[in-house]
Amino acid sequence: MSVRRRDRLGGRAAIVGIGATEFSKDSGRSELRLAVEAVRAALDDAGLTPADVDGLVTFSMDTSPEITVAQAAGMAELSFFSRVHYGGGAACATVQQAALAVAAGVAEVVVCYRAFNERSGRRFGSGVQHREPSAEGAALGWTLPFGLLTPASWVAMAAQRYLHAHGLSPEVFGRVAVLGRRYAATNPAAYFHGRPITLAEHAASRWIVEPLRLLDCCQETDGGQALVVTSVERARDLPRPPAVIAAAAQGAGRAQEQMTSFYRDDLTGLPEMGVVARQLWRTSGMRPADVDVGILYDHFTPFVLMQLEEFGFCGPGEAADLVAGERLPLNTHGGQLGEAYLHGMNGIAEAVRQLRGTAVNQVPGAGRVLVTAGTGVPTSGLILRSDG
Repeated sequence: MSVRRRDRLGGRAAIVGIGATEFSKDSGRSELRLAVEAVRAALDDAGLTPADVDGLVTFSMDTSPEITVAQAAGMAELSFFSRVHYGGGAACATVQQAALAVAAGVAEVVVCYRAFNERSGRRFGSGVQHREPSAEGAALGWTLPFGLLTPASWVAMAAQRYLHAHGLSPEVFGRVAVLGRRYAATNPAAYFHGRPITLAEHAASRWIVEPLRLLDCCQETDGGQALVVTSVERARDLPRPPAVIAAAAQGAGRAQEQMTSFYRDDLTGLPEMGVVARQLWRTSGMRPADVDVGILYDHFTPFVLMQLEEFGFCGPGEAADLVAGERLPLNTHGGQLGEAYLHGMNGIAEAVRQLRGTAVNQVPGAGRVLVTAGTGVPTSGLILRSDG
């Protein structure tokens, strides 16, 4: 089983184009238009045309179907199309799906995209308001009647236990928020460009669900992001330096639910990310010390700390000190706390910029970047590296 041994996908495909719309709170246009704008921008960046595309991958939550995007963007025939479930957990898995298609010869050029009006339209932070009957929704019956109605409330349960188990205070979460906003302040594409925060400002922000404050929670954003994936061989003939997919993985843990896995023996970690971590290290042959930049999914600050611990950058309860000491450049675009909430797709784009040497907050000599997708749900991750 691949969960126990190195897989054969690493090094066979690369990201060769990235494109996005502006990140706003009111886009003023449809989600389909946002998707097409991002897709066309990514193809332009890759030096390719819509006619070159024969595959599309998106999220099951996306409202713009693959065939509709293909038609609106001017594409022709498709030989591969796919969707990945579990919200933000799908981000890196879209690239994995694209790489699998390319490596298997099912498609030659695959575009991954995500577009939504998540601030002016449906706001995920408002929580569960209506759900059709389903086996998946039944799990929420154990939490909704007791007031756990929103993503913040679900994360707060694990965050409170994390603090208790390690004898920490909510200030440790503020270190993640301050770092993300500092990077966002120098990123012109970020919604919070020019607006860093301090630990004191974090501590003064209002409670959302204790121990989470307003500044522990990601934004709500309108926008679109797209990525172009092709073979490493073809990538070398294109104008931009390729970001080689050294490893890609998905993971679901034991007793896994969507954001409400409260019946595990331990609530202080993220077992699903542990599954991803083990496979990424196995396939890439790397270890934490080899990573130059970390782009970790930051919809809520506590889960950034837990991810660092699951990947072995530090021991349990030690991640806040790692962040404070800036021993690993982290979310150099500002993350979803500072740049935009695009279900993690904008983080993958930042990883590509770091490898190209074109990031606003460029890490000198960055050659290996770890990227993760949504946490608290079945999730995914990537290790991207420069070519050569």
